[in-house]
Amino acid sequence: MLYSEIVIVGCGNPLFGDDGFGPAVIEEMEKLTLPDNVTILDGGAGAPHFIFNFLDPEVTKKLIVVDIADFNAPPGSVSKMSGKELKPGAYVDPHSWDGVDQLCRIKDEIDTTVVLCQPAKAIKKGDAEVEMGLSDEVQSAIPKAIQVVLAEIGVDYGTTINLQEEGRERRAAKAR
Repeated sequence: MLYSEIVIVGCGNPLFGDDGFGPAVIEEMEKLTLPDNVTILDGGAGAPHFIFNFLDPEVTKKLIVVDIADFNAPPGSVSKMSGKELKPGAYVDPHSWDGVDQLCRIKDEIDTTVVLCQPAKAIKKGDAEVEMGLSDEVQSAIPKAIQVVLAEIGVDYGTTINLQEEGRERRAAKAR
């Protein structure tokens, strides 16, 4: 297996509405040309269980996790948490994975950042109702999350992403 210097992982399950945010961000990022030392992965719902298989502290210098979490902000708000802020219980995703504890264990070896989006509808552990598609608020947060990720890895696609965001806003305004 080849390891990358920078690993970006989208966590979440698209079958549970806004929980599909992480994979949706990765899907959009796959359309970008990124440096060869960057690997982007759709970790899906299983990310907490296998994300660490893609990391080698000898090679991997930066890990960015994209996920949703309730941090008491307006829906679609994007926040960033550095590994230095991570401690057990620092954030709880809707399915309460134990990945935060594992992230805490590697944060001294690998520079870790978590990019979070506030869901529009609370998703609770054990929810079984399938709800495809992101809410409008979370969908519109994708370009901002990508900008945050790109800034973290030192890549500037600002103009292109701003144009995409403006286009979404214009379409949303016309739909109203």
